Amino acid sequence: MTTQAAPDAQAATPFARLGGEEGVRALVDRFYDLMDLEPEFAPLRAVHGASLAHARDKLHLFLCGWLGGPPLYASRYGHPRLRSRHLPFPIGARERDQWVACMARALDDAGGPDDLKAPLMEAFAGTADWMVNR
Repeated sequence: MTTQAAPDAQAATPFARLGGEEGVRALVDRFYDLMDLEPEFAPLRAVHGASLAHARDKLHLFLCGWLGGPPLYASRYGHPRLRSRHLPFPIGARERDQWVACMARALDDAGGPDDLKAPLMEAFAGTADWMVNR
């Protein structure tokens, strides 16, 4: 009889801990739903086009790889080049702060593991800070 050790939840990737592609999709959908519905995120919403469908898909593909899952974005579009791809959009401190706040609420609403939220939000905040171009 062989015994298999239970996988260590702490060693699992954030992608796996969020529920894989389905969990990342739920996070992204909640993020854009909040952006679309909540007046406090109106300036952030205004930076996006009339439809959020393209942004939803791209963020989902990107986050899958960024969180340690399959590199879906890179396999479809090549290297993300986040900063250069966002240069056409006016991103100042207000948009950065709204993006981070919106993602924090989405992460809470999507029900990710509590011990994952702080490190993810630290990483999201660092990335959002790097995107400021105004």
